[in-house]
Amino acid sequence: MEKLTRKEEEILQALWNLEKAFVKEIVASLPDPKPHYNTVSTIVRKLEEKKYVGYEAFGKTHRYFPLVKREDFLGKTMTKYFNNSYKKMVTFFAKEEKLSVEELKEIIELIEKGKK
Repeated sequence: MEKLTRKEEEILQALWNLEKAFVKEIVASLPDPKPHYNTVSTIVRKLEEKKYVGYEAFGKTHRYFPLVKREDFLGKTMTKYFNNSYKKMVTFFAKEEKLSVEELKEIIELIEKGKK
């Protein structure tokens, strides 16, 4: 998989959430301040060139959809940054104060429920 910029990842995330979307729908789903339509269109075409996104043509317009599953992308990220260790990942976010104690407790509860 080719490396993505932060903006490309943001657009891909929006497409995962939307499943299929026209550029104007992608723009609408992004947080404020929203990027310009042409900017999003250019980023989507770059994602298409990198084989992360496909499209269906409707005349002169295209409806885009992800070609890469979120799980596959996150798995590669996990391997790249955390040596495929969930413990290292959670520890990183806890140290960076991106996860609160309450959130860590929720994670533990989810793990315990999954073992039952």
